Amino acid sequence: MTQLDTDFIRAHFPAFAEPSLRNQVFAENAGGSYTCRHVIWRLTRFYKQRKVQPYGSYAASMLAGDEMDEARERLARLLNVQTGDVVFGPSTTQNVYVLAQAFAEWLTPGQTIIVTNQDHEANSGAWRRLAEYGVQVREWQIDPETGHLSVEDLKNLLDDTVKLVCFPHCSNVIGEINPVNEITRLAHSAGAFVCVDGVSYAPHGLPNIGRIGADIYLFSTYKTYGPHQGVMVVKSALSTLLANQSHFFNANNPSKRLVPAGPDHAQVAACAGMVDYIDAVYDHHFKAGRDGAGRAACVHDLFRSYEIDLMGPLLDYLQARPDVRVLGPTKATRRAPTFALAVQDPTRIADRLAHHGIMAGASDFYAVRPLRAMGLNPARGVLRLSFVHYNLTSEVDRVIKALDQVL
Repeated sequence: MTQLDTDFIRAHFPAFAEPSLRNQVFAENAGGSYTCRHVIWRLTRFYKQRKVQPYGSYAASMLAGDEMDEARERLARLLNVQTGDVVFGPSTTQNVYVLAQAFAEWLTPGQTIIVTNQDHEANSGAWRRLAEYGVQVREWQIDPETGHLSVEDLKNLLDDTVKLVCFPHCSNVIGEINPVNEITRLAHSAGAFVCVDGVSYAPHGLPNIGRIGADIYLFSTYKTYGPHQGVMVVKSALSTLLANQSHFFNANNPSKRLVPAGPDHAQVAACAGMVDYIDAVYDHHFKAGRDGAGRAACVHDLFRSYEIDLMGPLLDYLQARPDVRVLGPTKATRRAPTFALAVQDPTRIADRLAHHGIMAGASDFYAVRPLRAMGLNPARGVLRLSFVHYNLTSEVDRVIKALDQVL
C-alpha cells in the first residue's frame, strides 16, 4: 500500500516553516486546520490582481469570475456532484440556519424531522427551532456510555410523517464515524430527505457525496486546509422544492437561491487551492490517471490509513489511564483522530500542555447536547486533542509524554 510522504505533505503548509510556531505540536485541528500554500497563494493573488466585482467585461473582472467558477467546478468533480449543487456560504452554521428557514416555509404542521443529540449545535439547534412552526422534532439519541447512534433506534423513529433526517458524519467530540450510506438509504426508503453534517469528517478526506446519496452535505473549508467558508451540497431535486432565500431575481440560480448575502469572492476563488493540494498529493503518491472523484478517493484512503496508524499509540495510552474517559470508540478504525477527554480540570490541563508546546483545546466545543447526554458538565467541558494527516508520529509521542507530566 502507498505510504504517506509526510515530508512532502508538510512542505505544502507554510505554518510548519513559521518561526513563531516552531517546536509547537498543533493538536487542535478540529477547531480549524492550517492552510495549504495553494490557498494562500490564490487568496493573495486575488487580493492583489482580481479584487474587483466579478463577471464583468474587463480583464480583472473576468479573471475573478473565472476563478470562482473554477473553484465550484473542480470541487464538484472531487465530491462527485453536479456543479450547480455546490453552494458557498459564510459558514456552516449560517448555511444550516438558512436551510432551516427554507424548510420552515416548505414543511407543514404535523410533519416531522429527526435530529440527534450527537451533533454540534450548528446541525441541531436551527432544525429544532422548526417546532415553532408546528413541525414535530424527534430526537435520535446516543448511548449515554459510548456516544453511539444505533441504526436500529432510527428505524423506530421513522414513519411516513418524517421528511428530513439530520445527523453528523462524525461528531466533533465523540469521533465515531457514522454509517452514512446505510442511514441515507434507510431514510430515503421511508420517504425522507437527508442532511449530513460533514464538518468533522471532511478534514480526514473529502467524501464521495454522490456515492453517499445525501440530499444535503455540509462542511467548512477552514477545516479542510482552505479559507473561512462554508460549503453545502444541495441536490437540485431538493433545492427546487425549497423557498428562495435570496433576492427574488435569484430564485432560479441554484448557487444563489439559498444564500441571502453575496459570497466572499476572494475566499470562494481560493477554495480552488484545496483542489490544487489534493491534486498535488495524488500526483506525488499515485501514478495511474483518475478523474476528480477517483483522485479524491485515493487521497481520502491515503489520509485515512495514515491517521489510523497515527492515533493507535495515543488510544492505547489513554485507555490505560483510569483518570481519563475517552469519549467514543476505542478502536482507531471506527473513529476520526479527534479525542474528547473527560478529565478533572480540562482548562488547567490545556494551559499546562501549552507550556510543553502542545496546542490543545478545552471547551464544550458547541457540543453541549452530547456532553450532557453522556453525563458530563458542559460548563467544565472536555480536553480535546485532534490530529490530521500532516501530524507526525513523533508529535503524538510528544503529546503522550506531556500528558504523562500534566495529568
